[in-house]
Amino acid sequence: MKKTLLATAIVGALGASAAAQAATVYDQDGTKLDVYGRIAMGIAGGGPEYNSDGEAVDNSEEFVDVYSRLGLRMSQEVTSDLTAFGRLEWRFTGDERTGPSGNGQSGFNEVRQSYLGLQSKQYGTFQAGNFDSFYNQFVSLPFDVYIDRGLEFAGHPKQSRGDSIGYYTPDLQGFTAFLQLKHYSERGELEPVRGEGNVIAPQGGVRYQQGPFTVGLGFVEDVVRGGGNGEMLGGLIGSYAVNDQFSVRLGYEGREQSDTLGGGFDKVGLGGTYTTGPWAFTADIYDVSNDSSADSDRTAWALGSYYKVSSNFDVFVELNQADQQSINVTLDGLDSEVNADGDDIYYLTGARYHF
Repeated sequence: MKKTLLATAIVGALGASAAAQAATVYDQDGTKLDVYGRIAMGIAGGGPEYNSDGEAVDNSEEFVDVYSRLGLRMSQEVTSDLTAFGRLEWRFTGDERTGPSGNGQSGFNEVRQSYLGLQSKQYGTFQAGNFDSFYNQFVSLPFDVYIDRGLEFAGHPKQSRGDSIGYYTPDLQGFTAFLQLKHYSERGELEPVRGEGNVIAPQGGVRYQQGPFTVGLGFVEDVVRGGGNGEMLGGLIGSYAVNDQFSVRLGYEGREQSDTLGGGFDKVGLGGTYTTGPWAFTADIYDVSNDSSADSDRTAWALGSYYKVSSNFDVFVELNQADQQSINVTLDGLDSEVNADGDDIYYLTGARYHF
């Protein structure tokens, strides 16, 4: 087995196998249309007993939808070098008839992906619309192996998922450079949002991929409008396939401290994935140091176990301890400090059918 098959085994075991399971409904004269998706349900429970405001929350078990989705992937060969493509993907709540707000509405509840672009083998790929963060795709992806919680580095929504344009080069002897811009518009607004006006959030970097070794270096301008603190975020994250079954990953991510909003941090992550037959196992641990307060430093970990019953059907168990720190809460009218996370570990178990 080639080492490249390790990545394929991991992807399949973790359920990101939409491309492999997609059904081609049309493929003629260079024009292709694929339909793909998954129905996923499970049981979740545990996790923090208090929110960040010190309010007690119910963390008992619940029957949940686990990111079910339906998508279309389209492409057409313009020339031997140039391909036009588009992608459209929806999320739906698969575990109940009503929507997530319980308002009685059913059906799709989110447009998860919707973008189009041009891909050239010689000049690279340009796309525009609503798509996953390029920083996640080229830098933090080695750690993005969990179905639900567990990723402490920036994920796919980071300053992305709408009103974005992006470009990445073809493979240049193992190197791929990328640049993405997200536009926060105030068109039609009577007053500027937070006094900022229109805002553009850039992100970019480079990934090197050769044989069993992958490393990505990138940055994100983490603007306030997109949930950041207005400062720069950067990361250096890589992985190495030790053999056909075992891969390890190591990464660093940090964000500068804001004078007004705080939010500075340094994160170091270490993890690995082991596959054997239909099984895959993942384990990750993070050391998180927050610049705003030494008391908020924490250690987070995640574990996952996945079993492919068939090429289309898998079952899974995931555990996560985010190690939320002690906070002040009011108990019986008195202020006291409690460990907000306690001994409760978040867990998720369930099954998915891919098509």
